Amino acid sequence: MSPAPLTAPIARTVNGPDPYVWLEERDNSAVLSHLQAENAYLEVELAQQAELREALFSEIKGRILETDLSLPSPWGPWLYYQRTTAGDEYPRHYRCPRPTDGSLTVDPLQEQLLLDPNALADGGFISLGAFSISPDHRLLAYSLDTQGDEIYQLYVKDLASGAISALPFEDCDGSLTWANDNQTLFFGELDDTHRPHKLYRHSLGSDSAELVFEELDGRFFLHCYRSSSERQLILLLGSKTTSESWVLDADTPLGQFRCMAPREDEHEYDVDHGLLDGEWSWLIRSNQSGINFALYCVKESAASESAPERQHWRELLAHDPQVMLEGLSLNHDAYVLSLRVAGLPIIQVHPHGLPSYRVQLPDAAYSLSVQDTLEFASPVIRLRYEALNRPAQIRQLELANGAQQVLKETPVLGPFDADAYISQRLWATASDGTQVPISLVAKREVLGQPAPLYLYGYGAYGECLDPWFSHARLSLLERGFVFAIAHVRGGGELGEAWYRAGKLEHKHHSFSDFIACAEHLIASGYSTPAQLAISGGSAGGLLIGAVLNQRPELFAAAIAEVPFVDVLNTMQKPDLPLTVTEYDEWGDPTDPQVYARIKAYAPYENVAAQAYPAMLVVAGYNDSRVQYWEAAKWVAKLRATKTDTNLLLLKTDLEAGHGGMSGRYQALKDVALEYSFVLKVLGLQAAQNPNQP
Repeated sequence: MSPAPLTAPIARTVNGPDPYVWLEERDNSAVLSHLQAENAYLEVELAQQAELREALFSEIKGRILETDLSLPSPWGPWLYYQRTTAGDEYPRHYRCPRPTDGSLTVDPLQEQLLLDPNALADGGFISLGAFSISPDHRLLAYSLDTQGDEIYQLYVKDLASGAISALPFEDCDGSLTWANDNQTLFFGELDDTHRPHKLYRHSLGSDSAELVFEELDGRFFLHCYRSSSERQLILLLGSKTTSESWVLDADTPLGQFRCMAPREDEHEYDVDHGLLDGEWSWLIRSNQSGINFALYCVKESAASESAPERQHWRELLAHDPQVMLEGLSLNHDAYVLSLRVAGLPIIQVHPHGLPSYRVQLPDAAYSLSVQDTLEFASPVIRLRYEALNRPAQIRQLELANGAQQVLKETPVLGPFDADAYISQRLWATASDGTQVPISLVAKREVLGQPAPLYLYGYGAYGECLDPWFSHARLSLLERGFVFAIAHVRGGGELGEAWYRAGKLEHKHHSFSDFIACAEHLIASGYSTPAQLAISGGSAGGLLIGAVLNQRPELFAAAIAEVPFVDVLNTMQKPDLPLTVTEYDEWGDPTDPQVYARIKAYAPYENVAAQAYPAMLVVAGYNDSRVQYWEAAKWVAKLRATKTDTNLLLLKTDLEAGHGGMSGRYQALKDVALEYSFVLKVLGLQAAQNPNQP
């Protein structure tokens, strides 16, 4: 039987400059009723896709090895690893004795269950924050968010007895950092705007904690972590444009942190501790000589109370205007640099006493990173590598000679051949002549004729959308889709200058770049406006909202997840989480010029009486980063203003936060919903996976 017809919910308006401001009243029953009505409307409109949604979910799930063992990580006398089991939402955390032969073979008969998030969740939301083993391997410190609001409860578990202690602290950011005495923990506290602003020191067995540091500047977040050498604790204070590091010997946790270099506006730096030329040293990544960062060092013996200043830093690697120094990893035998060259990640290894080299990889476009290792003294490190057509691999790299070994590749069950897909790097020309990279993947036989195309974008905070593999995406590719990523300005794919060219007064470049990518894909015969779906989340949702206002005729469908679309109103509310820290990204609208600039592109403000493509908008009721009402207000204004009859749907996860629902199966159901929406809009809802009988 068909579901009863249901009309789209129409939100009431109020007098004033923001007619839908009442939707910000979280505890108002009318607000909850409106969100529930929107959810019900979505289910009715997509009821005919219920079978397809279930088929997509089963199809995606069928490619994933549900019962699996992660690659064990050796540390001290143990191997640490995770197991996933069919039917469980979360992996369980284990350890077993480390084999004497140096292998990574797990002994199930001797393994010890450390933490089971499935039991802790009990069917509800749960997100694991810290998972930190004490240096002597006796204790586990961990943190849990059970609401999706990214506020954590702290726990310590005795791994011998199984006894668990809940630490009596509130408003915690979820971080937990051990000192080397195995008794002292450092943790962060959130302020009213959800900013980690205080660092506390806690001794086990005590009901109190000592305030170690308080950051009063609302632009700065604090974060405490252990150095690579395990000999130092580092407190990093950072805004979007400025940073400052304080350090403390991990063997003397009751001592005082000391500053490596006092903050100066626009100076960003971070530090790590390890060996250089046989001496314990600090290595510093700093932008003091150029926006793409350079590498410096200072011997530990020189970094005394009287001489940690920047004038004592010795340059190891000079600034290069063509190469971005993104990160640094230290090991007993080498230091390893994460670089970005021509939009691609590069790993450059500097073994002690040997020539440096760059890691060689098989694909033209890919994602690559140094995976954190548990042990400082090791002749090898691990790299994570993947491409649009290649599942994630964990590769072991021998630091001395560059030899690689694939230790584990994420399995894909059922028919799959990476070579059946072709991955490309294209370049679109933006309105100002700038060349904008596009990463693209499709089945080989699809290319050469216009096809349904799913275009994804983000373009903010200097984040890099490096090509990644997706089990779920295969369901689109197998149905003849092309998948593409627009690497627009505002991201970090082409270095710091690329980021700066898409923020503040240059934010409009993000939108024009995305439009240029869409136009290039259409002009080059990859797709047509009637076959083009676009998607983005959070700040990428702002991107989607802006381009829909500017060029709605280019697209057939759009998905905006937890979209930051009410940017002008949000940036005028400094009491909201994260607002003040965002001024360096978007600007402070108390400045009339900034106000006018943001107002000119803010998606909510610029909804117009025009035809829009079909749209699916997703929000999280407990989202502390992008409040649920941004999506709700935007959809309400679109419903009242747009001139078309195309589908407009709002889904609010009433028990979720910024990342959506917490379990792996629920996440797959969310993807199945989005894909079924796209297939419906493009008239492909009856399409079956050719690989299915």
